[in-house]
Amino acid sequence: MNPLFRHTLAALFAATLALPPGAASAQAVRDHTFKLSQANPKGHPLVTGGEKFAELVAARSGGKMKVNLFPGGVLGSDTSNVSALQGGTIEIVVLNSGILASQVKDFAIYDFPFLFANGKEADAVVDGPLGRKLHARLAEKGIVGLAYWELGFRQITNGRRAISRVEDIAGLKLRVIPNPINLDWVKALDANPTPLAFTELYTALEQRAVDGQENPLSVILANKFYEVQKFLTITNHQYNPQSVIFSKKVWDTLNAAEQKVLQDAALEAGKYQRQVAREADAGTLAELRKAGMQATELAPAEVAKLRERMKPVLAKNGEAIPETVREMLSELDRLRK
Repeated sequence: MNPLFRHTLAALFAATLALPPGAASAQAVRDHTFKLSQANPKGHPLVTGGEKFAELVAARSGGKMKVNLFPGGVLGSDTSNVSALQGGTIEIVVLNSGILASQVKDFAIYDFPFLFANGKEADAVVDGPLGRKLHARLAEKGIVGLAYWELGFRQITNGRRAISRVEDIAGLKLRVIPNPINLDWVKALDANPTPLAFTELYTALEQRAVDGQENPLSVILANKFYEVQKFLTITNHQYNPQSVIFSKKVWDTLNAAEQKVLQDAALEAGKYQRQVAREADAGTLAELRKAGMQATELAPAEVAKLRERMKPVLAKNGEAIPETVREMLSELDRLRK
């Protein structure tokens, strides 16, 4: 080997060893600016998670990669955001995982009522093999699943009456996320489901186009639904993981180092976001009561009746995704043992 070449190679090797961890990959990162769209307003734990994600992406890319946040649904509904993401005009969207059933039907499992007993169970499932497998299947639809964050357990609000019995729900016109299982479980309670984009919900409640809605406490507070809804019922009838998704059209233009920055930041921000959400939830109910909402917690006997009403809904919707249902129940059984 030429002595000069050997000396140059040795110097390059020594310089590489001297670099701080991650610096070698950071050198490959180029300038990028991405848009992140989500439905909830600034101050909501999901937006706080988005802020953390943007901070991590900037730090890990040496400031070369920037994420601009667009909260409050300013870039459109979840459905239109998914379409824009597939087309590459929006790079990142954070949304209810169940909404992705319109792309891959198995995501409907996340909207099954009374699926998870607590957040710890949910974390283990979505961060485990089943959650990763479902995100991987989005690639065929032009979507990259980066991570799962948390919206939380859903409760029912309405402007007509207090709900202390399951029968009290009958006749209410309730806004639901537009997918089949949500239509079915509301019908099973003899109520009237009304599919509606989240961005249209406050106005619909204000104008009494719908009687009520169902969302986690953090959403009810952050979106000021207490201004147009008097009655809150604690049901914990569904748990919503949130998928952080990326445009595959844009993802495929990024190099491995850039993809790693985004993937790692989404996962780390997710841990932070869940912690923030769960810490905030403890005080949210008190804030809603202070804002004038009348809160009722269903008695255990009423929750049991609610679960019983859901059995035909679960059986019907499980027929379309039997393998995913089997995997989910098997994983939950393992966790509970």
